[in-house]
Amino acid sequence: MNDDTPAGGAPRRKDVVSTHSVFGAPCWVSLTSRDLEATQEFYAAVLGWRWRGAKLGEHFRIALANGVPVAGIAAVASMWQMAVAWTPYFAVPDADVAVARARERGGTAAVGPLSFPPGRAALLADRDGATFGIWQGELVTNWEAWRQAAPAFVRLHTRDAFDAALFYGEILDWASGLPGCCEVEYEGGEVVLRSRGDVVARIDSGAVEAAPDPSVRPHWQIHFAVTDVADCARAAEKHGGSVLREDENEAILRDADGAQFTVTSRRSP
Repeated sequence: MNDDTPAGGAPRRKDVVSTHSVFGAPCWVSLTSRDLEATQEFYAAVLGWRWRGAKLGEHFRIALANGVPVAGIAAVASMWQMAVAWTPYFAVPDADVAVARARERGGTAAVGPLSFPPGRAALLADRDGATFGIWQGELVTNWEAWRQAAPAFVRLHTRDAFDAALFYGEILDWASGLPGCCEVEYEGGEVVLRSRGDVVARIDSGAVEAAPDPSVRPHWQIHFAVTDVADCARAAEKHGGSVLREDENEAILRDADGAQFTVTSRRSP
């Protein structure tokens, strides 16, 4: 993924980083929505994002935070019969290997791997039904700038955190000892994933596979770092969204289209 999305295609640059040197960590997030204009208006108001077009066509946009591409939006939920949701993509050296590993361990492949120069992508679900993506190829131009402007981290709410850590670890080479891999720690019942010392993902237990509420079923939650959680919550309510939970450091929000995400204070660890 370069400075468009995992499905972008920009000229090769000297400062590009590939998934052969950085892997296992979240490398992009993408939102599937129904209404492109309404989605852009909502996130511009709540997160201050600006927008530009994507090479995939008129239904796609790239979100910019201070000029840095941070996320992709695809207004294809109705067209492709897909859920309205945020999805994290993880960097892998080989998409075919990652998909094969997921299937061998009880996961499913919904889409791909497909070729999106300068790389390849696939959309998967783990064995508890949580959706995630993988990306093989170039990462966003100026990788460190993306890491600073991108989501603070992603969190998997799942049935069994330790079982999930084994599933993802075997697919994404977590704690493998390979140069560039992510490290896994267990803190207070949570699984914590670190890449180059930064917390990039957390996994916690308690989700219920058969719960009628999608927010209770296993899923990946995207956490965006913001300077004022309360301001974001009020902006979400003003622009057709809702606040599911809020405290001083964090708020779980739902956008006007129904996609759930979290805003986290930049002061929070």
